[in-house]
Amino acid sequence: MTHLRWGILAAGGIAASFTSDLNDNGFTVQAVGSRSLQKARAFADRFGIPTAHGSYENLVNDPEVDIVYVATPHPMHAEAAKLVLEAGKHVLVEKPFTLNAAEAREITELAEAKGLVALEAMWTRFLPHMARVREIIASGVLGEVRTLLVDHTQDLPDDPAHRINDLALGGGSLLDLGIYPVSFAWDLFGEPLTIQSHATFKETGADATVATIFGYDGARVATTVSASDTRGPNRASILGTEGRIEIDATWYNPSTVHVYDASGTETETFTAEVTGRGMHFQAAEAERLVAAGELDSPLLPRAETVAIMATLDEIRNQIDLKYPGE
Repeated sequence: MTHLRWGILAAGGIAASFTSDLNDNGFTVQAVGSRSLQKARAFADRFGIPTAHGSYENLVNDPEVDIVYVATPHPMHAEAAKLVLEAGKHVLVEKPFTLNAAEAREITELAEAKGLVALEAMWTRFLPHMARVREIIASGVLGEVRTLLVDHTQDLPDDPAHRINDLALGGGSLLDLGIYPVSFAWDLFGEPLTIQSHATFKETGADATVATIFGYDGARVATTVSASDTRGPNRASILGTEGRIEIDATWYNPSTVHVYDASGTETETFTAEVTGRGMHFQAAEAERLVAAGELDSPLLPRAETVAIMATLDEIRNQIDLKYPGE
């Protein structure tokens, strides 16, 4: 397979993790763009990238770039993704895809109109152990799957200037951390019929802890907890009438899957060998879509990305969380 030539838009921590995984797994990183040419050059030197651009505009218009990874803070995702698509390039947008469903819909509709791939970089969806979880559930060994219990809880800095605590940068536990378990619930059960939410807040107004209960038909329920001020187990449990799945910490990273039957006897342990953090699997899916002339990934369709943002919007509505400019 001939790899596409990647451009990296923004040069922060998540961009570094993604670029490292691309390099370690044989992908082609052609260029990086930052608002600071000095920062772009330092990033390029660090990762052996041929070209550094001192603006996002120069990056997206680089004729040597085929696809762009957007790694800005999420309030800037929509603007950056539009810039990429208007330049005629495919785009992989870091999660959460945008700040809200309206922005997500705008981006996906623009990508559709231009015949370009616009994929959300919810990298956990594409990891091998999550593929195995789907296979186990599809096999029927768990019986009727009824319950998901999942958290993403971290003890992050309390500094008001830190991005996680800054509403102007989309700070808070829900969009930064809660997107993982909420997306997992969508992957497992689809759209919730009912949503109940509860939250606590920091002095900056950013959400510190958000707990949700999603209700579905068939006596199914998903509970999620996200927190930026307390670290928890970061495990996931899927309960069925004939057995269960336990995913070790941290479940959203490459991890080990344990399968138990109804008596509690472990029947399978699955661990995949992954080079790096595992962020390259989403890049591989984006490249597969381009090569196949497809616009929508079966692992994370664009309509689902928009619907997940709508779920996050509803949670924010329930906990009265708004961002500047909304």
